[in-house]
Amino acid sequence: MEVEALDGSDGDSRWSKLGTTLPVRNVQALAAVAAGELTGDAIERYIQPDIDADAVIPTHSDEVPVIDLGKLTGAESMEAETAKLRFACEEWGFFQLVNHGVPDEIILAIRRDIEKFFQLPLDVKNAYAQRQGDLQGYGQAFILSHDQKLDWADMFGLYTQPPQARDMSFWPSQPPMFRNSIEEYSSKLMKLARSVATFIAKNTRH
Repeated sequence: MEVEALDGSDGDSRWSKLGTTLPVRNVQALAAVAAGELTGDAIERYIQPDIDADAVIPTHSDEVPVIDLGKLTGAESMEAETAKLRFACEEWGFFQLVNHGVPDEIILAIRRDIEKFFQLPLDVKNAYAQRQGDLQGYGQAFILSHDQKLDWADMFGLYTQPPQARDMSFWPSQPPMFRNSIEEYSSKLMKLARSVATFIAKNTRH
C-alpha cells in the first residue's frame, strides 16, 4: 500500500491539473484471483526489468546524510550541523531528518488509520477511486500509457495543504479518525517543512 499527501500553495482549480493518470486494474483484486491465473502474461506490466549492476554506484551508498533538527537550533551544535546541511543539499540533494519534533502519537495515528483504510473492502475504497485526469483518490498515479510498468501496490493520494486546495469528496469517512489524523499530521509537516526550508535558504549557496 502507498499513501501520498500532496501539498500546494493556493486553492484554485489548477490542483486537479497537476497531473493525469489512466485507470489500471486494482492490485488487491488482482492478487485475490486464483493462483493459476497469475501467469507471466497476466502480471507482465508489474515485472520490472533487472537493474544493471554496473549502473549502481556503491561508493558512499551507506552514508546518506542525517540532519538533526534539534542541533540546528542549539547554540553549541548549530555551526557543525549547518555545515552538514549545506553539504547534504549541495552534494546529495536530499537527507534524512531526525529529532524533527513531530509527536510519536501523531505519526502512530496516521499509520494506524492508513492501514485501516487499506484493510477496508475493495468496494468501499473504490468509492474514493481516482477520476480520470485527477491524481487524487485510490488507484495509481502518473500512468501515462497502456504499456507502462506498474507498481505492485495501490495508492491513495490527497491534496492536504493548503486547506483550500482540498477536495473533501476524496477524504474517506472510514476509519472514523482518518480525517482528523490527516489534518494533524499534514499541519505538523507544513510547519516542519517551513522550518527546514528556512534553514536551507539561509545556509546554502544560491
